[in-house]
Amino acid sequence: MLILASRSPQRRAILEQLGLPFEVVEPCVEETTDGEPEALVSSNALRKARSVAAGRSSDRVLGADTAVVLDGDVLGKPVDRAQAEQFLMRLAGSTHEVFSGIAICHEGIESSSTAVTRVRMRSLERADIAWYLDTEEWRERAGGYAIQGRGAALVEEIAGDFWNVVGLPVPELLRLLGGGFQALRAP
Repeated sequence: MLILASRSPQRRAILEQLGLPFEVVEPCVEETTDGEPEALVSSNALRKARSVAAGRSSDRVLGADTAVVLDGDVLGKPVDRAQAEQFLMRLAGSTHEVFSGIAICHEGIESSSTAVTRVRMRSLERADIAWYLDTEEWRERAGGYAIQGRGAALVEEIAGDFWNVVGLPVPELLRLLGGGFQALRAP
């Protein structure tokens, strides 16, 4: 059985879209926000997977973490509307990177991977940002936007895996599960 060690509804939705059977167990881990982005998301993902894997050696436990990075600054989940507005004003008209780390713990073996996607935001007026903030999509989203929702209107282009920006890099996940489409066909 695949166990998703995450509170993220986006990650749940991706696994459902793939048709993978899974259960959700929320991890009891404080996410760290300091460090180099790739190491940060990798460490957080592994800590989440480990926290749920204890006592579940026969299950595959998946942990994941995503960070939005602009000019070396990690933009986490905004704490309020004002911070979400600050994030979007900084992101507007620029290119940022989205890093995701995923980790699987299974039978005492840990495997992990990271993915990076470059996202270019449109130039935005204050009214555009206010419109988006009114949607409330910014809540609980790294960087303060949801590319898979109305936040798509904020984005000019991406280079890399779309699903990575949503929060779960599908190609990396399938590789870690062992075999791409084979992982989807397994009972």
